[in-house]
Amino acid sequence: MNFNDIFKSSFLETMTSVSILDMAIALVLAFGLGLFIFLVYKKTFNGVMYSSSFGVTLIALTMITTVVILAVTSNVVLSLGMVGALSIVRFRTAIKEPLDIAFLFWSIGVGIVLAAGMIHLAVIGSVIIGVILLVFVNKKSHTHPYIVVVRCENHDAEAQVNKFLGERTERCVVKSKSAQKGEIELNMEIRLKDDNTDFINNIADMNGVHSAVLVSYNGDYMG
Repeated sequence: MNFNDIFKSSFLETMTSVSILDMAIALVLAFGLGLFIFLVYKKTFNGVMYSSSFGVTLIALTMITTVVILAVTSNVVLSLGMVGALSIVRFRTAIKEPLDIAFLFWSIGVGIVLAAGMIHLAVIGSVIIGVILLVFVNKKSHTHPYIVVVRCENHDAEAQVNKFLGERTERCVVKSKSAQKGEIELNMEIRLKDDNTDFINNIADMNGVHSAVLVSYNGDYMG
């Protein structure tokens, strides 16, 4: 074997199995659809703190998945090695919002479909998914749960607050109650009949009530 024989291998022969034009088209489309996913995520975000890095990750994930699947589909031997390499990867970042998981799978799915050459499915599917998310996630509803935190003096004030909330809300459930000398704290989950929240001012003005707080409940609050 001489020096030239080293470069006459199947590795170099398969490097041209994916054309430059195909790679360029796939990556451009992956970037465009990844950017679309990022914009939908930004418009539908309802969490406590928005993370721009997660949005950029969606774009990068779409493009990376496209590159990986292009490599896998071009070489059967490489696909087996890629499965073994990816099997040792572990992700330990906690996903707090369930909807974030949908966006992650959306990005990965678009990358796979694009690399497989099904461009129409990737584009049309992404548009349909984006429209559905924009419609349902941003839909305003007065049945959104709230947490009311009330600090009052005695049992009479507590009974007055419970009666008032029972009349003004569709649902009122005591989640927790703490009592100490001269003060009672109530944490109640409520469902509003409409989008009017002025009732919390009326509770604060009641005799024996020290304070009243209304908090939008999204699963991150304990009570």
